[in-house]
Amino acid sequence: MALILGNFSFQRFSPSPSFASIKRTFPCTKFSTAATIAYPKSEEASKLVIKKPCLSPEKIEISKSLDDYWSEKNLLIHLKPVEKCWQPQDFLPDPASDGFIEQIKEVRERVKEIPDEYFVVLVGNMITEEALPTYQTMANRPEGAQDETGVSLNPLSIWTRSWTAEENRHGDLLNRYLYLSGRVDMRQVEKTVQYLIGSGMDTGTGKEPYLFPIYTSFQERATAISHGNMGRLAKEKGDLKLSQICGTIAADEKRHETAYSKLVGKLFELDPDGIVQAFAYMMWRKITMPGELMYDGHDNNLFMHFSAVAGSVGVYTFSDYIDILDVLVEKWKVKDLTGLSAEGQEAQEFVCDHLPRRLRRLEERAEKRAKKNRQTIPFSWIFNREV
Repeated sequence: MALILGNFSFQRFSPSPSFASIKRTFPCTKFSTAATIAYPKSEEASKLVIKKPCLSPEKIEISKSLDDYWSEKNLLIHLKPVEKCWQPQDFLPDPASDGFIEQIKEVRERVKEIPDEYFVVLVGNMITEEALPTYQTMANRPEGAQDETGVSLNPLSIWTRSWTAEENRHGDLLNRYLYLSGRVDMRQVEKTVQYLIGSGMDTGTGKEPYLFPIYTSFQERATAISHGNMGRLAKEKGDLKLSQICGTIAADEKRHETAYSKLVGKLFELDPDGIVQAFAYMMWRKITMPGELMYDGHDNNLFMHFSAVAGSVGVYTFSDYIDILDVLVEKWKVKDLTGLSAEGQEAQEFVCDHLPRRLRRLEERAEKRAKKNRQTIPFSWIFNREV
């Protein structure tokens, strides 16, 4: 997991006792967090309220019904055996090699052409990947899909643990490459990771079994786009190894997206009315960025500043967010749903018509405002250099 367009507004952060020293107040300005595209909520949007779907016994039963042969044949096939998986060391200098020091020098020579803003994005992406303990916790919350013992052998439990294990390599690889590059302040980076894991996150999914796979379908696709674009930029600057690293991670994210979106697709077959309302709620709430609470001990608006840089270099933009919505609507054939309840029809209209039109109207104006308001900011991750 990495960069994604999050809530257009932030809630205040209430630190736990162990984080009492973190005094953070997020700005009340409404903005999109991938490119910090600021815009006020329209009067029309402020009146629109989509209620969070209730946690019903019927939904739990449907979720449990998929935790058998269907999940085994449709989800677990998107996992790779450990022995066939790539590992971080495949892309890094070999510490057992006589040429280890020379290999490190080669890494540092390649990254000389990588600008600071790219390193800010790489660090931000890596930090959100490193907060994996939080994501596994969230994945284990939905009713009907929980790993009851921690070693349960039902397909959904196997998927969650194995998905976590595959994702764990992403942060490890980026972390080590950044360490070897010599271009970032690793202690500040490590502090940010610790702060973020301690702060947690709120996806808005809770225990409702339909919401989390919708969230992950969107989030995994956004992550693939982010890493893919970062790989393209690295290639343009001549670092083919970094480009390969980012592309490899992006391929994993695409594979995971396929699994989660397939699960949601099955829910559209079994309970189209319930799942379309869940989809509308998640899109009305906005998809929350996993790293929205990142903090380095200095910058109270670190996530906002990181997101602004990511958007400015084209790694992940407001347009990408809208495109993902369009892709999911098409993939799940939401426009073709029939026989819905009044609430289901309203949800269908929202995700197929109302929200896309509203976002497209805002896109050009918001991006112009973001460029106009863009200021250079010092980042502790790169020794307080400004970008």
